[in-house]
Amino acid sequence: MQGEPALPADFQTLPYANPDAPQGGTVRYCVFGNFDNLNPVIVRGALTTARGIWFDKEFGNLVFEPLMQRSPDEPFTMYGLIAKTIETDEKRSFVEFQLDPAAKFSDGTPITPEDMLFTVRMLREYGRPLYANWLRPAVKIEKVGDHGIRFTFDETADRETPLLIAGLPVLPEHAFDEKTFEQTTLKPVIGSGPYVIADVRPGQEITYEKNPDYWAKDLPIRKGMFNYDKIVIDYYRDTNAQFEAFKKGNCHVYPEGDPNHWRTAYDFPAVRDGRVVKESFESGAPANMLGFVFNTRREIFADRKVRKALSMLFDFEWANKNLYYGAYKRTGSFFQSSELSALGRPASDKEKALLKPFAGDVDPDVMDGSYAPVVTDGSGSDRKVLRAALKAFQEAGYELKGRRLVGPGGKPLSFEILVQSPEQAKMAEAYKSTLSRLGIAVGTRLIDDSQYQARKDSFDFDMIIGAYSASLSPGAEQVYRWGSKSNDINGSFNYAGASDPAIDALINKIVTARSREDFVAAVRAYDRVLISGYYVVPLFHLPEQRLARWSFIQHPEKTALYGYQLPAFWRADAGKN
Repeated sequence: MQGEPALPADFQTLPYANPDAPQGGTVRYCVFGNFDNLNPVIVRGALTTARGIWFDKEFGNLVFEPLMQRSPDEPFTMYGLIAKTIETDEKRSFVEFQLDPAAKFSDGTPITPEDMLFTVRMLREYGRPLYANWLRPAVKIEKVGDHGIRFTFDETADRETPLLIAGLPVLPEHAFDEKTFEQTTLKPVIGSGPYVIADVRPGQEITYEKNPDYWAKDLPIRKGMFNYDKIVIDYYRDTNAQFEAFKKGNCHVYPEGDPNHWRTAYDFPAVRDGRVVKESFESGAPANMLGFVFNTRREIFADRKVRKALSMLFDFEWANKNLYYGAYKRTGSFFQSSELSALGRPASDKEKALLKPFAGDVDPDVMDGSYAPVVTDGSGSDRKVLRAALKAFQEAGYELKGRRLVGPGGKPLSFEILVQSPEQAKMAEAYKSTLSRLGIAVGTRLIDDSQYQARKDSFDFDMIIGAYSASLSPGAEQVYRWGSKSNDINGSFNYAGASDPAIDALINKIVTARSREDFVAAVRAYDRVLISGYYVVPLFHLPEQRLARWSFIQHPEKTALYGYQLPAFWRADAGKN
Protein backbone atom coordinates (compact mmCIF):
# COMPACT_ATOMS: atom_id res chain seq x y z
CA MET A 1 0.00 0.00 0.00
CA GLN A 2 2.72 2.44 1.00
CA GLY A 3 6.48 2.14 0.56
CA GLU A 4 8.41 -1.07 0.02
CA PRO A 5 8.16 -4.48 1.76
CA ALA A 6 10.52 -4.93 4.69
CA LEU A 7 11.83 -8.23 3.34
CA PRO A 8 13.80 -8.63 0.09
CA ALA A 9 12.43 -10.71 -2.76
CA ASP A 10 14.87 -13.52 -1.92
CA PHE A 11 14.19 -13.66 1.85
CA GLN A 12 14.75 -17.09 3.37
CA THR A 13 12.61 -16.96 6.51
CA LEU A 14 10.39 -14.62 8.49
CA PRO A 15 12.19 -12.54 11.16
CA TYR A 16 9.93 -13.82 13.95
CA ALA A 17 10.23 -17.51 12.97
CA ASN A 18 12.95 -20.03 13.80
CA PRO A 19 13.79 -22.07 10.68
CA ASP A 20 15.60 -24.59 12.89
CA ALA A 21 12.69 -25.10 15.27
CA PRO A 22 12.25 -28.74 16.38
CA GLN A 23 9.45 -30.45 14.50
CA GLY A 24 6.89 -32.76 16.04
CA GLY A 25 4.91 -33.40 19.18
CA THR A 26 1.44 -32.32 20.23
CA VAL A 27 0.24 -28.99 21.53
CA ARG A 28 -3.05 -28.72 23.37
CA TYR A 29 -4.95 -25.45 23.46
CA CYS A 30 -8.02 -24.73 25.55
CA VAL A 31 -10.71 -22.23 24.65
CA PHE A 32 -13.95 -21.05 26.17
CA GLY A 33 -17.17 -21.73 24.29
CA ASN A 34 -18.69 -24.26 21.95
CA PHE A 35 -18.65 -25.24 18.28
CA ASP A 36 -21.10 -26.88 15.91
CA ASN A 37 -19.74 -25.96 12.49
CA LEU A 38 -16.63 -26.56 10.35
CA ASN A 39 -17.35 -24.17 7.48
CA PRO A 40 -15.76 -20.87 8.57
CA VAL A 41 -16.91 -18.63 5.71
CA ILE A 42 -20.71 -18.87 5.99
CA VAL A 43 -22.98 -16.60 8.03
CA ARG A 44 -24.53 -19.42 10.02
CA GLY A 45 -22.38 -20.59 12.87
CA ALA A 46 -20.11 -17.54 12.68
CA LEU A 47 -19.57 -17.56 16.43
CA THR A 48 -19.67 -21.34 16.78
CA THR A 49 -17.24 -22.41 14.04
CA ALA A 50 -14.38 -24.56 15.29
CA ARG A 51 -11.24 -22.56 15.98
CA GLY A 52 -8.17 -22.77 13.76
CA ILE A 53 -9.70 -23.63 10.40
CA TRP A 54 -9.50 -20.17 8.86
CA PHE A 55 -9.08 -16.50 9.78
CA ASP A 56 -7.91 -17.34 13.28
CA LYS A 57 -5.58 -14.60 14.50
CA GLU A 58 -4.43 -16.71 17.44
CA PHE A 59 -3.91 -20.22 16.05
CA GLY A 60 -3.35 -19.37 12.39
CA ASN A 61 -4.91 -20.70 9.19
CA LEU A 62 -4.53 -24.43 9.75
CA VAL A 63 -6.79 -25.73 6.96
CA PHE A 64 -7.65 -22.99 4.47
CA GLU A 65 -5.08 -20.59 3.03
CA PRO A 66 -5.19 -17.25 1.19
CA LEU A 67 -3.61 -16.38 -2.12
CA MET A 68 -1.13 -14.20 -0.25
CA GLN A 69 -0.07 -14.16 3.41
CA ARG A 70 -0.28 -10.99 5.48
CA SER A 71 2.79 -10.29 7.61
CA PRO A 72 2.19 -9.58 11.34
CA ASP A 73 5.50 -7.71 11.25
CA GLU A 74 4.33 -5.07 8.74
CA PRO A 75 1.09 -3.07 8.58
CA PHE A 76 0.40 -3.21 4.84
CA THR A 77 2.48 -6.01 3.33
CA MET A 78 1.50 -9.42 1.95
CA TYR A 79 3.75 -12.14 0.58
CA GLY A 80 2.92 -14.78 -2.00
CA LEU A 81 1.58 -18.15 -0.86
CA ILE A 82 -0.84 -19.91 -3.22
CA ALA A 83 -0.20 -17.03 -5.61
CA LYS A 84 3.33 -17.23 -7.00
CA THR A 85 3.15 -13.82 -8.67
CA ILE A 86 0.85 -10.82 -8.58
CA GLU A 87 0.39 -8.10 -11.19
CA THR A 88 -1.56 -4.85 -11.03
CA ASP A 89 -1.37 -1.36 -12.51
CA GLU A 90 -0.85 2.07 -11.01
CA LYS A 91 -4.60 2.71 -10.85
CA ARG A 92 -5.25 -0.71 -9.28
CA SER A 93 -7.89 -1.27 -11.96
CA PHE A 94 -7.13 -4.99 -12.00
CA VAL A 95 -5.13 -7.65 -10.25
CA GLU A 96 -3.85 -10.87 -11.79
CA PHE A 97 -2.55 -13.80 -9.78
CA GLN A 98 -0.50 -16.65 -11.18
CA LEU A 99 -1.06 -19.65 -8.94
CA ASP A 100 1.91 -21.74 -7.88
CA PRO A 101 1.78 -24.91 -10.02
CA ALA A 102 2.93 -26.86 -6.94
CA ALA A 103 -0.03 -25.71 -4.85
CA LYS A 104 -2.45 -28.49 -3.97
CA PHE A 105 -5.12 -29.41 -1.49
CA SER A 106 -4.49 -31.93 1.26
CA ASP A 107 -6.03 -34.75 -0.81
CA GLY A 108 -3.44 -34.13 -3.54
CA THR A 109 -5.77 -32.31 -5.94
CA PRO A 110 -4.00 -29.37 -7.66
CA ILE A 111 -5.31 -25.88 -6.95
CA THR A 112 -6.66 -24.33 -10.15
CA PRO A 113 -8.21 -21.04 -11.25
CA GLU A 114 -11.52 -22.91 -11.31
CA ASP A 115 -11.25 -23.33 -7.54
CA MET A 116 -10.85 -19.58 -7.17
CA LEU A 117 -13.84 -18.93 -9.43
CA PHE A 118 -15.87 -21.34 -7.30
CA THR A 119 -14.66 -19.61 -4.14
CA VAL A 120 -15.77 -16.21 -5.40
CA ARG A 121 -19.19 -17.52 -6.33
CA MET A 122 -19.71 -19.17 -2.94
CA LEU A 123 -18.51 -16.16 -0.98
CA ARG A 124 -20.74 -13.81 -2.93
CA GLU A 125 -23.84 -15.97 -2.60
CA TYR A 126 -23.43 -17.59 0.81
CA GLY A 127 -20.44 -16.06 2.57
CA ARG A 128 -20.31 -13.57 5.39
CA PRO A 129 -21.08 -9.99 4.31
CA LEU A 130 -17.42 -9.06 4.77
CA TYR A 131 -16.42 -11.14 1.74
CA ALA A 132 -19.18 -9.79 -0.49
CA ASN A 133 -18.03 -6.29 0.40
CA TRP A 134 -14.44 -7.10 -0.55
CA LEU A 135 -15.57 -8.58 -3.86
CA ARG A 136 -18.09 -5.88 -4.78
CA PRO A 137 -15.71 -3.86 -7.03
CA ALA A 138 -14.81 -6.96 -9.10
CA VAL A 139 -16.93 -6.67 -12.26
CA LYS A 140 -15.06 -9.32 -14.22
CA ILE A 141 -13.25 -12.44 -13.03
CA GLU A 142 -11.61 -14.68 -15.59
CA LYS A 143 -9.16 -17.50 -15.96
CA VAL A 144 -5.87 -16.53 -17.64
CA GLY A 145 -3.86 -19.40 -19.07
CA ASP A 146 -3.44 -22.60 -17.08
CA HIS A 147 -2.67 -21.05 -13.70
CA GLY A 148 -3.81 -17.43 -13.80
CA ILE A 149 -6.89 -15.63 -12.55
CA ARG A 150 -7.61 -11.97 -13.22
CA PHE A 151 -9.96 -9.61 -11.36
CA THR A 152 -11.04 -6.43 -13.16
CA PHE A 153 -12.46 -3.69 -10.96
CA ASP A 154 -14.93 -0.85 -11.44
CA GLU A 155 -14.48 2.73 -10.28
CA THR A 156 -15.45 1.88 -6.69
CA ALA A 157 -12.19 -0.04 -6.17
CA ASP A 158 -9.45 1.53 -4.11
CA ARG A 159 -5.77 0.86 -3.54
CA GLU A 160 -6.48 -1.78 -0.93
CA THR A 161 -8.84 -3.83 -3.11
CA PRO A 162 -6.12 -6.09 -4.60
CA LEU A 163 -4.85 -6.85 -1.08
CA LEU A 164 -8.33 -7.79 0.08
CA ILE A 165 -8.75 -10.15 -2.86
CA ALA A 166 -5.32 -11.62 -2.10
CA GLY A 167 -6.53 -12.35 1.43
CA LEU A 168 -9.47 -14.51 0.36
CA PRO A 169 -9.39 -18.24 1.16
CA VAL A 170 -9.16 -20.71 -1.71
CA LEU A 171 -11.85 -23.40 -1.45
CA PRO A 172 -11.73 -26.76 -3.28
CA GLU A 173 -14.59 -26.96 -5.77
CA HIS A 174 -14.47 -30.76 -5.83
CA ALA A 175 -14.93 -31.06 -2.06
CA PHE A 176 -18.04 -28.91 -1.57
CA ASP A 177 -21.66 -29.38 -2.57
CA GLU A 178 -23.00 -26.04 -3.70
CA LYS A 179 -26.55 -27.05 -2.78
CA THR A 180 -25.66 -27.38 0.89
CA PHE A 181 -22.79 -24.90 1.10
CA GLU A 182 -24.66 -22.35 3.26
CA GLN A 183 -25.59 -24.96 5.86
CA THR A 184 -23.48 -25.65 8.93
CA THR A 185 -21.57 -28.92 8.78
CA LEU A 186 -19.51 -31.18 11.00
CA LYS A 187 -17.98 -33.00 8.07
CA PRO A 188 -14.21 -32.28 8.01
CA VAL A 189 -13.45 -29.76 5.28
CA ILE A 190 -10.51 -30.06 2.91
CA GLY A 191 -8.07 -27.21 2.40
CA SER A 192 -4.53 -26.52 1.26
CA GLY A 193 -3.13 -25.62 4.68
CA PRO A 194 -0.49 -27.37 6.79
CA TYR A 195 -3.02 -29.43 8.77
CA VAL A 196 -5.99 -31.69 8.17
CA ILE A 197 -8.92 -32.22 10.50
CA ALA A 198 -8.28 -35.62 12.08
CA ASP A 199 -11.00 -35.89 14.71
CA VAL A 200 -14.10 -33.95 15.72
CA ARG A 201 -16.02 -34.18 18.97
CA PRO A 202 -18.74 -31.55 18.48
CA GLY A 203 -18.68 -28.87 21.11
CA GLN A 204 -15.80 -30.52 22.95
CA GLU A 205 -12.64 -31.03 20.93
CA ILE A 206 -11.17 -30.75 17.47
CA THR A 207 -7.86 -32.37 16.49
CA TYR A 208 -5.61 -31.32 13.62
CA GLU A 209 -2.76 -33.44 12.25
CA LYS A 210 0.06 -32.07 10.12
CA ASN A 211 -0.12 -33.03 6.47
CA PRO A 212 3.27 -34.70 5.75
CA ASP A 213 2.83 -33.78 2.09
CA TYR A 214 2.00 -30.13 2.74
CA TRP A 215 2.86 -28.44 -0.52
CA ALA A 216 4.26 -25.17 0.99
CA LYS A 217 6.36 -26.53 3.84
CA ASP A 218 9.64 -25.42 2.23
CA LEU A 219 8.51 -21.94 1.20
CA PRO A 220 10.27 -19.09 3.06
CA ILE A 221 6.89 -17.81 4.28
CA ARG A 222 6.36 -21.16 6.04
CA LYS A 223 9.80 -22.12 7.36
CA GLY A 224 9.78 -22.32 11.13
CA MET A 225 6.00 -22.08 11.25
CA PHE A 226 3.42 -24.74 12.17
CA ASN A 227 5.95 -26.95 13.91
CA TYR A 228 3.71 -29.41 15.76
CA ASP A 229 2.62 -32.77 14.39
CA LYS A 230 -0.72 -32.49 16.14
CA ILE A 231 -2.83 -29.62 17.45
CA VAL A 232 -5.71 -30.33 19.82
CA ILE A 233 -8.18 -27.59 20.76
CA ASP A 234 -10.35 -28.42 23.76
CA TYR A 235 -13.52 -26.47 24.52
CA TYR A 236 -14.73 -25.54 27.98
CA ARG A 237 -18.04 -24.02 29.06
CA ASP A 238 -16.50 -22.77 32.29
CA THR A 239 -13.36 -20.63 32.56
CA ASN A 240 -12.46 -22.20 35.91
CA ALA A 241 -12.44 -25.66 34.35
CA GLN A 242 -10.44 -24.25 31.44
CA PHE A 243 -7.72 -22.95 33.76
CA GLU A 244 -7.71 -26.14 35.85
CA ALA A 245 -6.98 -28.05 32.64
CA PHE A 246 -3.98 -25.78 32.07
CA LYS A 247 -2.73 -26.30 35.63
CA LYS A 248 -2.89 -30.08 35.17
CA GLY A 249 -0.98 -29.95 31.88
CA ASN A 250 -4.00 -30.87 29.77
CA CYS A 251 -3.61 -27.49 28.10
CA HIS A 252 -0.15 -26.19 27.24
CA VAL A 253 -0.65 -22.48 26.53
CA TYR A 254 -2.87 -20.01 28.34
CA PRO A 255 -3.25 -16.47 26.95
CA GLU A 256 -4.24 -14.39 29.96
CA GLY A 257 -6.51 -11.40 29.62
CA ASP A 258 -7.63 -11.07 33.24
CA PRO A 259 -5.13 -9.08 35.33
CA ASN A 260 -6.78 -10.20 38.56
CA HIS A 261 -6.31 -13.81 37.52
CA TRP A 262 -2.73 -13.12 36.38
CA ARG A 263 -1.93 -11.68 39.78
CA THR A 264 -3.57 -14.27 42.03
CA ALA A 265 -4.08 -17.60 40.24
CA TYR A 266 -0.54 -18.68 39.39
CA ASP A 267 0.71 -19.80 42.78
CA PHE A 268 0.70 -23.53 42.07
CA PRO A 269 3.52 -26.12 42.07
CA ALA A 270 4.26 -26.07 38.34
CA VAL A 271 4.84 -22.30 38.44
CA ARG A 272 6.96 -22.46 41.57
CA ASP A 273 9.26 -25.16 40.19
CA GLY A 274 9.57 -23.57 36.72
CA ARG A 275 7.55 -26.06 34.70
CA VAL A 276 5.07 -23.28 33.90
CA VAL A 277 6.41 -19.93 32.71
CA LYS A 278 4.63 -16.56 32.85
CA GLU A 279 5.63 -14.07 30.15
CA SER A 280 4.71 -10.61 28.95
CA PHE A 281 5.12 -9.49 25.34
CA GLU A 282 5.22 -6.00 23.88
CA SER A 283 3.02 -5.30 20.87
CA GLY A 284 3.35 -2.40 18.47
CA ALA A 285 -0.28 -2.69 17.44
CA PRO A 286 -2.96 -0.29 18.65
CA ALA A 287 -5.01 -1.50 21.60
CA ASN A 288 -8.35 -3.03 20.64
CA MET A 289 -11.46 -1.02 21.36
CA LEU A 290 -13.47 -2.86 24.00
CA GLY A 291 -16.64 -1.17 25.12
CA PHE A 292 -20.36 -1.08 25.70
CA VAL A 293 -21.85 -0.68 22.21
CA PHE A 294 -25.03 1.35 21.76
CA ASN A 295 -27.48 0.01 19.18
CA THR A 296 -28.43 3.36 17.67
CA ARG A 297 -31.25 1.67 15.78
CA ARG A 298 -33.06 1.76 19.13
CA GLU A 299 -34.94 5.00 19.73
CA ILE A 300 -33.43 5.46 23.20
CA PHE A 301 -29.90 5.58 21.73
CA ALA A 302 -30.61 7.52 18.54
CA ASP A 303 -29.69 10.84 20.20
CA ARG A 304 -25.94 11.44 20.37
CA LYS A 305 -26.44 13.65 23.43
CA VAL A 306 -27.94 10.71 25.33
CA ARG A 307 -25.06 8.45 24.30
CA LYS A 308 -22.55 11.07 25.42
CA ALA A 309 -24.21 11.38 28.82
CA LEU A 310 -24.29 7.61 29.27
CA SER A 311 -20.62 7.42 28.27
CA MET A 312 -19.75 9.58 31.27
CA LEU A 313 -21.12 7.05 33.73
CA PHE A 314 -18.76 4.09 33.50
CA ASP A 315 -16.55 4.45 36.59
CA PHE A 316 -13.30 3.07 35.22
CA GLU A 317 -11.27 4.16 38.23
CA TRP A 318 -13.51 2.21 40.63
CA ALA A 319 -13.65 -0.88 38.42
CA ASN A 320 -9.92 -0.90 37.73
CA LYS A 321 -9.07 -0.63 41.43
CA ASN A 322 -11.69 -3.00 42.85
CA LEU A 323 -12.04 -5.59 40.11
CA TYR A 324 -8.69 -5.61 38.29
CA TYR A 325 -5.95 -4.57 40.76
CA GLY A 326 -5.22 -1.42 38.78
CA ALA A 327 -3.79 -3.39 35.85
CA TYR A 328 -5.79 -1.77 33.05
CA LYS A 329 -5.44 1.50 31.21
CA ARG A 330 -8.48 3.40 29.99
CA THR A 331 -9.17 3.27 26.28
CA GLY A 332 -10.27 6.46 24.58
CA SER A 333 -9.35 5.98 20.92
CA PHE A 334 -10.12 3.41 18.27
CA PHE A 335 -6.38 3.37 17.52
CA GLN A 336 -5.11 3.72 21.08
CA SER A 337 -1.36 3.89 21.75
CA SER A 338 -0.35 4.36 18.12
CA GLU A 339 0.51 7.18 15.75
CA LEU A 340 -2.95 6.76 14.22
CA SER A 341 -4.72 7.86 17.40
CA ALA A 342 -6.22 11.34 17.69
CA LEU A 343 -5.92 11.37 21.49
CA GLY A 344 -3.76 14.18 22.81
CA ARG A 345 -3.13 15.54 19.32
CA PRO A 346 -4.66 18.74 17.92
CA ALA A 347 -6.02 18.23 14.42
CA SER A 348 -3.44 18.97 11.74
CA ASP A 349 -4.16 21.20 8.76
CA LYS A 350 -4.70 18.09 6.63
CA GLU A 351 -7.21 16.75 9.14
CA LYS A 352 -9.02 20.07 9.34
CA ALA A 353 -9.37 20.10 5.57
CA LEU A 354 -10.80 16.58 5.59
CA LEU A 355 -13.24 17.44 8.38
CA LYS A 356 -14.33 20.84 7.04
CA PRO A 357 -17.48 19.47 5.31
CA PHE A 358 -18.46 17.76 8.58
CA ALA A 359 -17.71 20.49 11.12
CA GLY A 360 -20.63 19.50 13.36
CA ASP A 361 -19.52 15.88 13.60
CA VAL A 362 -16.50 16.49 15.83
CA ASP A 363 -16.61 17.89 19.36
CA PRO A 364 -14.30 20.88 19.99
CA ASP A 365 -12.27 19.05 22.65
CA VAL A 366 -11.78 16.09 20.32
CA MET A 367 -10.70 18.49 17.59
CA ASP A 368 -8.14 20.34 19.71
CA GLY A 369 -6.73 17.18 21.31
CA SER A 370 -7.86 17.91 24.86
CA TYR A 371 -10.54 15.20 24.98
CA ALA A 372 -10.16 12.27 27.37
CA PRO A 373 -12.71 9.88 28.88
CA VAL A 374 -14.20 11.09 32.16
CA VAL A 375 -11.99 10.50 35.21
CA THR A 376 -13.76 9.84 38.53
CA ASP A 377 -12.58 9.86 42.13
CA GLY A 378 -12.84 6.06 42.15
CA SER A 379 -15.57 5.97 44.79
CA GLY A 380 -18.22 4.47 42.54
CA SER A 381 -20.43 7.50 43.20
CA ASP A 382 -18.47 10.59 42.20
CA ARG A 383 -21.03 13.35 42.73
CA LYS A 384 -19.22 15.79 40.47
CA VAL A 385 -19.41 13.34 37.57
CA LEU A 386 -23.03 12.45 38.35
CA ARG A 387 -23.98 16.15 38.29
CA ALA A 388 -22.17 16.66 34.97
CA ALA A 389 -23.91 13.62 33.47
CA LEU A 390 -27.31 14.81 34.70
CA LYS A 391 -26.68 18.20 33.09
CA ALA A 392 -25.84 16.41 29.82
CA PHE A 393 -29.09 14.43 30.06
CA GLN A 394 -31.03 17.63 30.71
CA GLU A 395 -29.60 19.11 27.51
CA ALA A 396 -31.09 16.09 25.74
CA GLY A 397 -34.51 16.75 27.27
CA TYR A 398 -34.35 14.36 30.23
CA GLU A 399 -35.16 15.18 33.83
CA LEU A 400 -34.97 13.44 37.18
CA LYS A 401 -38.45 12.74 38.55
CA GLY A 402 -38.28 11.18 41.95
CA ARG A 403 -35.84 8.34 41.56
CA ARG A 404 -36.21 7.85 37.80
CA LEU A 405 -34.61 9.59 34.85
CA VAL A 406 -37.43 10.42 32.45
CA GLY A 407 -37.22 11.31 28.77
CA PRO A 408 -39.00 14.01 26.74
CA GLY A 409 -42.04 11.78 26.22
CA GLY A 410 -42.35 11.00 29.90
CA LYS A 411 -40.88 7.52 29.52
CA PRO A 412 -38.26 6.41 32.07
CA LEU A 413 -34.85 5.61 30.59
CA SER A 414 -34.21 1.87 30.77
CA PHE A 415 -32.39 -0.69 28.64
CA GLU A 416 -30.84 -4.15 28.66
CA ILE A 417 -27.19 -5.16 28.33
CA LEU A 418 -26.82 -8.50 26.53
CA VAL A 419 -23.77 -10.52 27.67
CA GLN A 420 -22.29 -13.89 26.77
CA SER A 421 -19.94 -14.69 29.65
CA PRO A 422 -19.63 -14.22 33.41
CA GLU A 423 -16.73 -11.82 32.83
CA GLN A 424 -18.91 -9.62 30.63
CA ALA A 425 -21.67 -9.81 33.24
CA LYS A 426 -19.22 -8.49 35.84
CA MET A 427 -18.42 -5.46 33.67
CA ALA A 428 -22.12 -4.86 33.02
CA GLU A 429 -22.96 -4.97 36.72
CA ALA A 430 -20.27 -2.38 37.48
CA TYR A 431 -21.75 -0.05 34.84
CA LYS A 432 -25.30 -0.78 36.01
CA SER A 433 -24.41 0.24 39.56
CA THR A 434 -23.39 3.76 38.53
CA LEU A 435 -26.31 4.18 36.14
CA SER A 436 -28.76 3.32 38.89
CA ARG A 437 -27.56 6.34 40.89
CA LEU A 438 -29.11 8.57 38.23
CA GLY A 439 -32.36 6.64 38.14
CA ILE A 440 -31.55 4.63 35.01
CA ALA A 441 -32.97 1.10 35.09
CA VAL A 442 -30.64 -1.42 33.46
CA GLY A 443 -31.09 -5.16 33.10
CA THR A 444 -28.40 -7.67 32.19
CA ARG A 445 -29.10 -10.89 30.33
CA LEU A 446 -26.57 -13.74 30.06
CA ILE A 447 -27.34 -16.16 27.21
CA ASP A 448 -25.50 -18.99 25.46
CA ASP A 449 -23.29 -18.62 22.38
CA SER A 450 -25.91 -19.68 19.81
CA GLN A 451 -28.57 -17.32 21.13
CA TYR A 452 -26.05 -14.52 21.47
CA GLN A 453 -24.88 -14.95 17.89
CA ALA A 454 -28.42 -14.98 16.53
CA ARG A 455 -29.40 -11.83 18.40
CA LYS A 456 -26.16 -10.02 17.57
CA ASP A 457 -26.38 -10.93 13.87
CA SER A 458 -29.93 -9.56 13.68
CA PHE A 459 -29.12 -6.54 15.89
CA ASP A 460 -31.72 -7.68 18.42
CA PHE A 461 -30.23 -5.95 21.45
CA ASP A 462 -30.07 -2.60 23.19
CA MET A 463 -26.43 -2.79 24.22
CA ILE A 464 -23.66 -5.38 24.01
CA ILE A 465 -20.03 -5.50 25.01
CA GLY A 466 -18.13 -5.42 21.74
CA ALA A 467 -14.47 -5.73 20.86
CA TYR A 468 -13.13 -4.06 17.71
CA SER A 469 -9.71 -5.32 16.73
CA ALA A 470 -7.33 -2.50 15.90
CA SER A 471 -4.41 -2.50 13.51
CA LEU A 472 -1.87 -0.20 11.92
CA SER A 473 -3.49 -0.88 8.54
CA PRO A 474 -7.18 0.03 8.77
CA GLY A 475 -8.92 -0.10 5.43
CA ALA A 476 -11.99 -1.47 3.69
CA GLU A 477 -12.97 -3.60 6.71
CA GLN A 478 -14.07 -0.33 8.34
CA VAL A 479 -17.03 -0.22 5.95
CA TYR A 480 -18.20 -3.48 7.44
CA ARG A 481 -17.86 -2.08 10.98
CA TRP A 482 -19.02 1.52 10.68
CA GLY A 483 -20.07 2.25 7.09
CA SER A 484 -23.62 3.12 6.07
CA LYS A 485 -23.62 0.24 3.58
CA SER A 486 -23.41 -2.29 6.41
CA ASN A 487 -25.98 -0.64 8.66
CA ASP A 488 -28.81 -2.98 7.70
CA ILE A 489 -26.88 -6.10 6.68
CA ASN A 490 -27.53 -8.90 9.13
CA GLY A 491 -24.30 -10.48 10.28
CA SER A 492 -22.21 -7.35 9.71
CA PHE A 493 -19.99 -5.89 12.42
CA ASN A 494 -21.87 -2.59 12.35
CA TYR A 495 -23.35 -3.40 15.73
CA ALA A 496 -23.87 0.27 16.55
CA GLY A 497 -25.94 0.93 13.44
CA ALA A 498 -23.69 3.80 12.40
CA SER A 499 -24.82 5.63 9.27
CA ASP A 500 -22.90 8.88 8.92
CA PRO A 501 -21.70 10.56 5.69
CA ALA A 502 -18.58 11.75 7.55
CA ILE A 503 -17.62 8.17 8.41
CA ASP A 504 -18.20 7.02 4.84
CA ALA A 505 -16.17 9.87 3.37
CA LEU A 506 -13.23 9.34 5.71
CA ILE A 507 -13.11 5.59 5.12
CA ASN A 508 -12.83 6.44 1.43
CA LYS A 509 -9.96 8.83 2.19
CA ILE A 510 -8.20 6.11 4.19
CA VAL A 511 -8.35 3.50 1.43
CA THR A 512 -7.36 5.94 -1.33
CA ALA A 513 -4.44 7.57 0.50
CA ARG A 514 -1.26 7.45 -1.59
CA SER A 515 1.24 8.68 0.99
CA ARG A 516 1.86 7.79 4.62
CA GLU A 517 1.19 11.39 5.63
CA ASP A 518 -2.22 11.42 3.94
CA PHE A 519 -3.08 8.02 5.41
CA VAL A 520 -2.26 9.04 8.99
CA ALA A 521 -4.23 12.28 8.62
CA ALA A 522 -7.26 10.40 7.28
CA VAL A 523 -7.21 7.81 10.08
CA ARG A 524 -6.85 10.44 12.80
CA ALA A 525 -9.74 12.44 11.34
CA TYR A 526 -11.76 9.21 11.24
CA ASP A 527 -10.87 8.49 14.85
CA ARG A 528 -12.14 11.95 15.83
CA VAL A 529 -15.50 11.33 14.16
CA LEU A 530 -15.93 7.92 15.81
CA ILE A 531 -14.99 9.28 19.24
CA SER A 532 -17.39 12.21 18.84
CA GLY A 533 -20.19 9.89 17.73
CA TYR A 534 -20.26 8.16 21.14
CA TYR A 535 -21.17 4.83 19.59
CA VAL A 536 -19.24 3.03 22.32
CA VAL A 537 -18.61 3.52 26.03
CA PRO A 538 -14.85 2.80 25.98
CA LEU A 539 -13.64 0.35 28.59
CA PHE A 540 -9.98 -0.56 29.01
CA HIS A 541 -6.97 -2.42 27.70
CA LEU A 542 -3.84 -4.11 28.98
CA PRO A 543 -0.58 -2.35 28.05
CA GLU A 544 1.04 -5.69 27.11
CA GLN A 545 0.22 -9.25 26.06
CA ARG A 546 0.36 -11.90 28.77
CA LEU A 547 0.86 -15.60 28.25
CA ALA A 548 1.47 -18.59 30.49
CA ARG A 549 2.97 -21.75 28.97
CA TRP A 550 4.41 -25.06 30.00
CA SER A 551 8.18 -24.74 29.67
CA PHE A 552 8.48 -27.38 26.95
CA ILE A 553 6.55 -25.01 24.68
CA GLN A 554 9.08 -22.47 23.39
CA HIS A 555 9.17 -19.56 20.98
CA PRO A 556 11.61 -17.46 18.90
CA GLU A 557 13.55 -14.65 20.56
CA LYS A 558 12.11 -11.98 18.26
CA THR A 559 8.51 -10.91 18.68
CA ALA A 560 6.56 -9.69 15.66
CA LEU A 561 5.22 -6.15 15.48
CA TYR A 562 1.77 -7.46 16.39
CA GLY A 563 3.04 -9.50 19.33
CA TYR A 564 3.66 -13.20 19.89
CA GLN A 565 2.67 -15.63 17.13
CA LEU A 566 1.55 -19.07 18.35
CA PRO A 567 2.14 -20.71 14.93
CA ALA A 568 5.87 -19.95 15.40
CA PHE A 569 6.06 -21.81 18.74
CA TRP A 570 7.36 -25.38 19.09
CA ARG A 571 7.91 -28.20 21.56
CA ALA A 572 11.45 -28.44 22.93
CA ASP A 573 10.81 -32.14 23.50
CA ALA A 574 9.42 -32.67 19.99
CA GLY A 575 8.30 -36.24 19.56
CA LYS A 576 6.63 -36.44 22.96
CA ASN A 577 2.94 -35.93 23.50
